[in-house]
Amino acid sequence: MTRKTTSFRVGRVSAYLRGRVWYLRYIEHGQRHQPRVGSDRDAARQMAAEINAQLEVGAPSALGFEPVPIIELRQRWLDHHEHVRRSSVETVRRYRSATEHLINFVTSVHSVRLASDFHTRPAEAFVRYLRSLQVAPNGHQHARKRALRDTGVKFILETCCSLFNYAHRHRHLPPYAENPFRTIEVSRIPVEDYRPVVALEDDRQQRLLEACDDWQFPVFLTLLLTGLRPGELVHLLLPDDLDLKSSWLRIRNKPKLGWQVKTRNERDIPLARVLVEVMKGVVGERRTGPVFRQRRCDDGHSPPLARATQEELEIEIMERVQCAQFARHSSLSRLERQVIARTVWRDLGALKEDWVRSEFKRITQRMGVPEITAPKTLRHTFATMLQDANVDPLIRNELMGHMPAGAGQPGGGLGMTAVYTHTRPETKRRQLEEALRERQAVAYSAERLRRTVTESRRL
Repeated sequence: MTRKTTSFRVGRVSAYLRGRVWYLRYIEHGQRHQPRVGSDRDAARQMAAEINAQLEVGAPSALGFEPVPIIELRQRWLDHHEHVRRSSVETVRRYRSATEHLINFVTSVHSVRLASDFHTRPAEAFVRYLRSLQVAPNGHQHARKRALRDTGVKFILETCCSLFNYAHRHRHLPPYAENPFRTIEVSRIPVEDYRPVVALEDDRQQRLLEACDDWQFPVFLTLLLTGLRPGELVHLLLPDDLDLKSSWLRIRNKPKLGWQVKTRNERDIPLARVLVEVMKGVVGERRTGPVFRQRRCDDGHSPPLARATQEELEIEIMERVQCAQFARHSSLSRLERQVIARTVWRDLGALKEDWVRSEFKRITQRMGVPEITAPKTLRHTFATMLQDANVDPLIRNELMGHMPAGAGQPGGGLGMTAVYTHTRPETKRRQLEEALRERQAVAYSAERLRRTVTESRRL
C-alpha cells in the first residue's frame, strides 16, 4: 500500500495539502506567499513549476501581489492621475473628495488596513455608511447639511471602483480577488433621490430674460443661445475668442492662463444675429480683456490689468508663480498655480464662475421658480432646441463641445449630448406624424375611417 503524498517541491516553490486543498509556499521580494490553488494535485504542480520559472528569471509571479495600505493606495492613485494621466485639477479634486469618505470609513468605522483585505462585506457596509452621512451640498462647513443624494453615492462608489481597478492593474490585490465594488454592482443601484435638470419652455425662456437686469441680460442670453458652460463664458478673451464681423464665438484652451475646456475640445460656435448686436453693446470699443466683465466695471471701476494682452497676462502669471516659488523655496503644485492664475483673472476684471450661478439664482427667485438653481439648465435648453429643429446629431455634439463619437467612451460624445437633450411632447408628435405620413397602413386606415363615417351618415 502506497502512502499518499501530502507535499512536494518544485525548485523555490513548495506545495502542501491542507485538508483537500493544495497550497503553495514561496518567498518573493522578501515577502512570504501562501496562495490557495485548489484540490487538483497536477494543477498545483503545474502552477508551482510556472511560479518557480518566473522567480528564477525575476519576473512577477502569477499569484504574487504587493499588499498596500488603502491610504497609500489612494495617494498612489491620485498621483497617477496628477502626474501620469494628467487629469484636470478639478477632476483630481473630485476624486480626492470622493475617496476621502472611504479613508474615513476604514480608519474610524470599519477598520481595514490593507486594500487586499477590503472585500465585498466591507464594501456593502461602506454603502450603508454613505447613506447615513449628513453633508453640506456646497462643501461649506456652515451650510445646512442633508443626506447624500443617490447620484452622490453612486459617484463615490464608482470612484472607489476605479481606485480598486488601479490596485488590480498594479498587482496590489490578489490575482484571484474580485474588485469589491464590482461585486456589489454599483451600476445597478437605482437613482431615486435626485434634483432633475429640465429644459425651459419658450414662455419660461422669455420670462427669464425679462427678469434680467441690464448687466445680467447679455450673460444669460449668451448661455441660452450658445450652450456654453459657465466656465467657458467667464474665460472668453478679446480679441481672439470673439469675432463679431463674421459672427463667431471661439472656445479655446488657455493652459498658460491656468484654464482649459472641460473636455479639452476646442470649438467654434456661430452667433445668432440678435446676439451679435447684444455683444456689440457689451464689448463697446474694448479690444482686450474679458468679453464679460465684473458688474462693478460698468460703474467706472478699472481693473489693474484691464488693457493687458494675452501674452502680457501669461508673463504676469509666470512672474507671480516664480515669486511664490522663491518665497517658499520649492515648486508649486498645479492647484497652487491655478490659484495664482485666478488672481490674474481677478485683476483682469473677469467674472468668477460661482458668480454666474449666484446671479442665475437671483433671477429664478424673481421669476418665482427658486427650485431652478443651476445655470446648466440653459445648456440643457440649448441642446433641446437643437433637437427640436432637427439639427444633425454630429453638429449638436460639436456645438455642445462633447467628445467626438467613438472617442473612447461608450456611445462616443453622442451619449453625453443625449443626456443634455430633453424631447418635448410636441417634438415627439411632429416627428412621429412625419414618419407615418407616407405609410400605406396609415393611408388605408384613413380611407377606411372616411368610408365608415360616410356610411354612418347615410344611415
